[in-house]
Amino acid sequence: MPPDGSTAIMGRSQTATEDSRTPYSHHDTMDSEPTIPTTPTSESDVEKDDASPTQAPQLVDTSVENRRQSEEATKDSDLKSMTQRKVPTKDDTKKEGEVDVMDIPTKVDIVWRNVFLFVYLHVFSAYGVYLLLSGQVMWQTFIWTALIHSCGALGITAGAHRFWAHKSYKAKLPLKLILVFMQTVSFQNSIHEWSRDHRVHHKYSETNADPHNAKRGFFFAHMGWLLCRKHPAVKEKGKQIDMSDLEADPLIMFQKKYYVPLVLWTSFFMPTLVAWYFWGESFITAWCFASQLRYCFNLHCTWLVNSAAHLWGDKPYDQTINPSENKGVSIFAFGEGWHNYHHVFPWDYKTAELGRYKYNFTAAFIDFFAWIGWAYDLKTVSDKMVRDRVRRTGDGSWRHEKEAASLTDMTDSLASSMGMGHGGPWGWGDKDIPMTDSQMTQTLYPLISLHED
Repeated sequence: MPPDGSTAIMGRSQTATEDSRTPYSHHDTMDSEPTIPTTPTSESDVEKDDASPTQAPQLVDTSVENRRQSEEATKDSDLKSMTQRKVPTKDDTKKEGEVDVMDIPTKVDIVWRNVFLFVYLHVFSAYGVYLLLSGQVMWQTFIWTALIHSCGALGITAGAHRFWAHKSYKAKLPLKLILVFMQTVSFQNSIHEWSRDHRVHHKYSETNADPHNAKRGFFFAHMGWLLCRKHPAVKEKGKQIDMSDLEADPLIMFQKKYYVPLVLWTSFFMPTLVAWYFWGESFITAWCFASQLRYCFNLHCTWLVNSAAHLWGDKPYDQTINPSENKGVSIFAFGEGWHNYHHVFPWDYKTAELGRYKYNFTAAFIDFFAWIGWAYDLKTVSDKMVRDRVRRTGDGSWRHEKEAASLTDMTDSLASSMGMGHGGPWGWGDKDIPMTDSQMTQTLYPLISLHED
């Protein structure tokens, strides 16, 4: 997650699908053919060769030797050129001496437009806090803002994160429309871009291909990653993530096409104008509190999942990875802080084991719509799978550790993040999900009527 949320402010300058090339490119020597010395072709030269047969072998030897020296010189030049190249282009195959895109040193290339917009957002949000503390916010505006905040938060947690990015459950059209609207209110990039960045985050967690790599520090993982250009590995690996499921959904592509006008209206104009028009809140108060402060608070709640939940907390399921169990983050992020569990089992719709609704309002939201039939095929993992994983890779902080210690042999279920060199599968649709984990996954509220949407 936010969810990873891959959050962006007022449009991002680069995306994972952009073509990215560093100044290091092929030198002319890599594209040119080796120079081959010419042999005598004039009639006089031929006659001279025939007249002096003893010198013919010497001419041949010299030509071969010159050719060999020229080819070696060209090869040395090619090798030197390849070691300078950093990012292979789309048409290149990796050659000896190239630097893998994942190994390119990190560099901070600041996007000053985003810096300015974030400064603006936080200044107006601070004034919104002042208006609240000084009693200038009407109680109707406060309740309205809380509702809009909850709407945007669920658009990320239940929508972009658990539904679209991880495919942990399915939804009928009415619920899809609600989730699209809610996710647009959140203004954290389109569903397509948010889901792609989050899938990359899970697939290559805590590497250079992770958009908000927590190993680069709290600030970078929290919001710094939105203030600078993406590492080339993020873009390169982002191109390889399977997004065909979302690209086949007309709702997703409609939102992506008209994202700017949709988000300006739902996330900024609507919250402000409703408070101003219907109960007479002052325009500046509605703008700073219901729009700017609400949006800023929503962003930081999402960002805590990328930063705090990747740095602090217990690791009862896998002590070898950064994501941790963080109750504080779960409170602010509607249940997204049980992050050690989530990165081990990213296809579980609850994103947690500790009860469905304990600090997990999003799970209750999904279960409600499953109860009325709008959500179905909810994916969750069995107790046995959890216990097996706890015994294998946990740090000993699991709440049922004594019970787990009494179990017999563990299964052969592959660890989602052990021995794979990255964060494992991004969710239910990932081809890299271990077969045994897939077989042991439980499905709640299955759709019985096949003709239903």
